[in-house]
Amino acid sequence: MSMAKAALECWTRELACHLGPDGHRVNAISSGPIRTIAASGIPGFENILDHVERNAPLRRNVNQSDVAGATLWLASPLSSGVTGQCIYVDAGYSITMVPETIMDN
Repeated sequence: MSMAKAALECWTRELACHLGPDGHRVNAISSGPIRTIAASGIPGFENILDHVERNAPLRRNVNQSDVAGATLWLASPLSSGVTGQCIYVDAGYSITMVPETIMDN
């Protein structure tokens, strides 16, 4: 997943540079893990959700409504000066370090 998220960020910046002169804004949303039917097929997904909830600064997981809110903001005039950004909707998990307990395993 890290390669896919890195590619998302890179393409977002690249497209924003190319399309900005024509007045187009390009942004992306990178969400934390979300409980969906598709995600339920991922082995260990419940453990991932538990880990994020314990370690994210907001001490919770995000849901579809959290991502929808960020999307509405990006689509509104309130974000008219924002382009080339990857907005993390992950309860702050992306700013944390890997916990030492994972390193012990």
